[in-house]
Amino acid sequence: MSLLNNVMDHALDDGYAEAAARRAAEDRGLPRTLRAKLGLAAGLVLAALVVTLGAAQARTAAPVVAKEREELIDRIQSETSAADELEKRVEGLRAEVGERQRQALQEHGGDQGDLVGLLSGATAVKGPGLKLVIDDAEASDKGGGGPRESASFTDTGRVRDRDMQRVVNGLWQAGAEAVAINGQRLTALSAIRAAGDAILVDNRPLAPPYTVLAVGDAKRLHTSFQDSADGAYLEVLRENYGVRSTVSEQDEVGLPAAPSLIVRTAQPRIAGDGDGGDGTDTAGKGTS
Repeated sequence: MSLLNNVMDHALDDGYAEAAARRAAEDRGLPRTLRAKLGLAAGLVLAALVVTLGAAQARTAAPVVAKEREELIDRIQSETSAADELEKRVEGLRAEVGERQRQALQEHGGDQGDLVGLLSGATAVKGPGLKLVIDDAEASDKGGGGPRESASFTDTGRVRDRDMQRVVNGLWQAGAEAVAINGQRLTALSAIRAAGDAILVDNRPLAPPYTVLAVGDAKRLHTSFQDSADGAYLEVLRENYGVRSTVSEQDEVGLPAAPSLIVRTAQPRIAGDGDGGDGTDTAGKGTS
């Protein structure tokens, strides 16, 4: 009975009672709302102090940053102007070298100077010929597999460098006297290569559509090219992969001179001079 009486008399634990009494004393000393307002005010003051210090530092550093920015802009403009001047000088020197090479070809070519200049691409050409316009397929998801499949180039509807190589070689074989792609004159030493998705002719990028001009007997060129394996290859690209192409005979086409020429000379080998005994030349090879 004494235990039950003790539980009835002390229903609330002594620790809880003490905590409740202490909280009541604190509430009587200072209202809770006032304490919250003082804490908020202290936080705002601290935030304002941080913002003020940041603004002061930014204002102090702003002139320095602006000056450095102006100096950097001036340096960029100066270097850009210098690069433009160097590029102009390079273009001028390239044109001068090309002109001297053309003059040398004409002077040393004798009676065949014009022919040498034509075949080497040193002179501009006008005359009847053929015009081919080749463009990528409208939808590049056609095809797949076959001879055009590549792990790094799955877009079979796009014209590639090897396609242009076959077209150009087919025109030469058909009897073209001069060939140009998008105004870029081709010579015996020209290279058609790829850099990513772009086609390069002598390291100059070209963009589709690709306009190929060939000087020669227009009708014979047209017939010979269409009957050749390369003409059939172009037809396969059109039918199977959607590559667009048109061929037309022209009364006159104009081809510019090659922008830069690489002149190489060949010398006839004298019998017994540099002969290794088996008919091979051990002294070197001439390249034309």
